[in-house]
Amino acid sequence: MEEIEVPTEQLQEEMHHHAEHAPSSWISGVALSSALLAVLAAVSALLAGHHANEAMLEQMHATDQWSYYQAKSIKGNILSSKLELLTALGKPVSQKDQEKVADYKKDQDEISGEAKALEASSRSHMEHHVILARGVTLFQVAIGIAAIAVLTRRRRFWFVALAFGLGGVGFLLQGLLLSSV
Repeated sequence: MEEIEVPTEQLQEEMHHHAEHAPSSWISGVALSSALLAVLAAVSALLAGHHANEAMLEQMHATDQWSYYQAKSIKGNILSSKLELLTALGKPVSQKDQEKVADYKKDQDEISGEAKALEASSRSHMEHHVILARGVTLFQVAIGIAAIAVLTRRRRFWFVALAFGLGGVGFLLQGLLLSSV
């Protein structure tokens, strides 16, 4: 049996020609730009989540350091009270205990420095998170407006969507640049 040959090549060329000159050919541009905005939104969301997690972890480590600081403080205060009581009773005070009080104070200073550094790093990560989350929001708004543009077949909505997308790119770049500093 012989196959029937359908001239699809000519049909495809004609459809392509009409699509290029049709008033709604910009819709493929909307689709492409929306896909790119979705990719950028995903990247921003991933980075924002990373920074939120890092902020939380570093804040937990800082809290651990402050607990350690408090433990050293309590030990130092108990030992200082012992030394004061012995001195008040006229009993001899151990040189080893006096050195231990000084060691506790020195340890507290080091622990405090570490805790403050962790808190500062946590704040920095949270600032990055907020910046990147703003970018995600603008990308999502842009995608929504692009959908409205297609549904209403109004190009001006697409341009508004692209403006929101550029705002999202600005936040993404700001978040990336702050991460490298």
